[in-house]
Amino acid sequence: MKDVAIPSYKEGLKELKKNLSSMLPAEALEVFEADAEALQEEHSSILKLQEGDKAPDFTLSNAVNESINLYEVLKVNRVVLTFYRGSWCPYCNLVLNQYQTILPEIKEAGGILIAISPQTPDESLSIKEKNELQFEVLSDNGNIIAKQFTTVHANPENSKVKMTELGYDYNSYYSDEDSEIPVPATFIIEQDGIVSFAKSEGGDYRNRVEPSEILNALNN
Repeated sequence: MKDVAIPSYKEGLKELKKNLSSMLPAEALEVFEADAEALQEEHSSILKLQEGDKAPDFTLSNAVNESINLYEVLKVNRVVLTFYRGSWCPYCNLVLNQYQTILPEIKEAGGILIAISPQTPDESLSIKEKNELQFEVLSDNGNIIAKQFTTVHANPENSKVKMTELGYDYNSYYSDEDSEIPVPATFIIEQDGIVSFAKSEGGDYRNRVEPSEILNALNN
């Protein structure tokens, strides 16, 4: 791999926290942070697939309602698969933007990046356009696929109430009644379907897999 400037999620997170502290009411931020810490305690065993496991095949719709099949993609490329919560989540936007910057290095290693959330295709299109993402963003209605890879849970009620107060209609982002979300996790799937990398930073959604970890795994 060539010498490239690989973004640091932890450094980006520091800047994001500063921005959020100036943008959000202190009371709302306290609720979100308390819920994140509680989720970390609640969910200690996240991953449903481990390194060496065979990834299940799936077909999901992308942001423009085209069907994307995992095993068809694997015929050409290894897949970096990342699960995120939604376009309303600033931490998701941060990490997806950082993964965007390492797309050339992922491609050089024979990979392709795919992001999955339970959002509707319209919301997937929104996050793709908003962040000018150059990779597939797929919609997993009801978290059918996410449940095979990572833990899925209800967004804490306290956080949903604060989102409503801030003008976000949380349920409008999803088309199923449960409106559950996945614990963020990232996988590398080799062309034979075997998982060679599987990691989540835990229930605290503020923490994510570093871009450097993905590239190291792809190149080792």
